[in-house]
Amino acid sequence: MEPTKDETHAIVEFVDVLLRDGAVIQADVIVTVADIPLIGISLRAAIAGMTTMTEYGLFEEWDAAHRQQSEAFTTSPTADRRED
Repeated sequence: MEPTKDETHAIVEFVDVLLRDGAVIQADVIVTVADIPLIGISLRAAIAGMTTMTEYGLFEEWDAAHRQQSEAFTTSPTADRRED
């Protein structure tokens, strides 16, 4: 009997781990022509779920502001009205 791997859920598991744990990607690119550097680009990107981001102190202000807006919208008296 040989071990098998169910590949149908591989992408789902990858996205789950990525959102739960997060990842940081950093890249430095230098564009040169005839050995003369013309453009230098430094990139850094972080991807994770909002829970992970706020645990590490990223997007705290943004998260608090959006939660406050959401609470204000759901508790406002006009949120319960329907236009006929």
